[in-house]
Amino acid sequence: MKKLVFIFSIFCSVAFVSCNEHSTQDKQQIEGEVSTIRVVSPKEVYDAIKEDTLMQLIDVRTAEEFGVTHLKTSQNICVTTPGFKERAAKLDKSLPVYVYCKKGGRSAKASKILAEMGFTQIFDLQGGITNWESQDLEMIKG
Repeated sequence: MKKLVFIFSIFCSVAFVSCNEHSTQDKQQIEGEVSTIRVVSPKEVYDAIKEDTLMQLIDVRTAEEFGVTHLKTSQNICVTTPGFKERAAKLDKSLPVYVYCKKGGRSAKASKILAEMGFTQIFDLQGGITNWESQDLEMIKG
């Protein structure tokens, strides 16, 4: 009888630990699903700039590229510099973040990093500023 109680106790302990681990995995998956990255058209970004004064617009190109041309109200946080995460951490995680680069590669990388940092509303400009310019939308030059 003691042997049966002992085996039952071990079984219950294993079952409890297994359930607890599963619960932790579910929580991590749920937390991972909270961050969303949407690739959006230049028109969608343009409309967001016009309508949403609380949005954050980030140009992830180099300072030199930003100096040549950039979108109105954008701030430059270059994704290829070592200080990207530190500067991005100063952004408000509760507000939408719109990210762009020249053609889309660096903004995709930046979007992934922002998602890992806990940003929940990330919008990546499809085709970057090159696509924006091809749509003849307003931009700052020089």
